[in-house]
Amino acid sequence: VVIDNKTGYVVGCVGGLGEKETSRGFNRATQAKRQTGSAIKPLAILAPGIDKKIFTASTTFVDEETDFNDGSDEPYHPTNYDGYLGEITVRRAVESSQNIPFVKMMEEITPKTSIKYLKKMGISTLTDKDENLALALGGLDIGMSPLETAAAYATIANDGKYIEPTFFTKIETSEGKTVLKSKQKKKNVFSKETAYIIKELLTEPVNGTYGTATYCKMKNMDVAAKTGTTNENYDRWLCGFTPYYSAATWFGFDINETINFNKRNPAGLIWSSIMDDIHEGLEGKRFEKPNKVISCTICKKSGKKATKYCIDTYEEYYLKGTEPTECTY
Repeated sequence: VVIDNKTGYVVGCVGGLGEKETSRGFNRATQAKRQTGSAIKPLAILAPGIDKKIFTASTTFVDEETDFNDGSDEPYHPTNYDGYLGEITVRRAVESSQNIPFVKMMEEITPKTSIKYLKKMGISTLTDKDENLALALGGLDIGMSPLETAAAYATIANDGKYIEPTFFTKIETSEGKTVLKSKQKKKNVFSKETAYIIKELLTEPVNGTYGTATYCKMKNMDVAAKTGTTNENYDRWLCGFTPYYSAATWFGFDINETINFNKRNPAGLIWSSIMDDIHEGLEGKRFEKPNKVISCTICKKSGKKATKYCIDTYEEYYLKGTEPTECTY
């Protein structure tokens, strides 16, 4: 599903591979409900956590094997796909999609708050069973459709404003009389300052050394993206946006099968190919930083405000009132 960020219009939608054999058949892009894996992290965790100033991009969490008390008889014991990194910033956790820090973030946000934000971004398939820590990693009772997922990502791209995805503007008779007009629901979910920080964070999987979506880069165009993979490689996702369009791609089977694709993400390859095509000839654009977003030089080791003694540093962005304390290393 491809959506125009500013209008909410669906400009591309493909609901299956192969030749079309039936009319009005099952459309996976709009009707399938699938587990999202890590593709949910920007929506369920980054959006509420940054908006409520619970953490910033430079807040550190310890990435290590952890048992979580989730109110059930057995502790919740998620794992990482590629090992553990120790104390890392939120930004680094986003880059290579480390799971443990995101579950720790969910503990601080609470699943209840996370669900409120997801619903405001148009996710309609959540149930009471989703109010648990597994929500952080996309472990959902029913799942999410590519259409609703794309619209939720478009909320970030559209500076925090949700627009209901729409397939038509109006229907007219042959005489030009309007018989039906689309009415889009619109809602401000979070500020443009919050949206910018999430956008900037989501460039890490694309541009970072350890990024999981480096194949999504475009020349002279900012790209934000997040991958998603479920257990046994049953579901593969790539969700993201540019200043022009948002898109969500899911790749999998109706009856679950493990996806082996030369150690690559087929959803990501489809996303990249289509987005490259539709951006051809468009003017290069960057994500615009709002004036109220504060920047600060950060020590990579501590995640704190850098001093003259800090060797490895980078520029980080903050909402007013969330600036870090000074590094003490």
